[in-house]
Amino acid sequence: MKLIKCIVRPNKVDEVREALDKASVSGMTITEVRGHGRQKGHKAVYRGREYDVSLLPKTMIEMAVPDERVDEVIAVLIKAARTGDIGDGRIWVLGIEEGYNIRTAARDL
Repeated sequence: MKLIKCIVRPNKVDEVREALDKASVSGMTITEVRGHGRQKGHKAVYRGREYDVSLLPKTMIEMAVPDERVDEVIAVLIKAARTGDIGDGRIWVLGIEEGYNIRTAARDL
């Protein structure tokens, strides 16, 4: 199993979630996060004063996926989240050593 962590623009979350549902990916955790990469934030004006916004709002989607579905899920994520502009996000794939269902105490395979 692999843990896929994906950072996307907040306005793309519904599209990504719908695309994952169509690909029969069940179970995900969605978290509102803040950060920046090459985008480096922007300048904003509030009550006539300019200030830097260095940490931009993003959304992180995490899901556990069987090894054989990783490439398919990554392709779905990229297609649904991509705008072609800087700040579209990142995807990381991490190995999962073990997982357990809390209710049943069953070990995931």
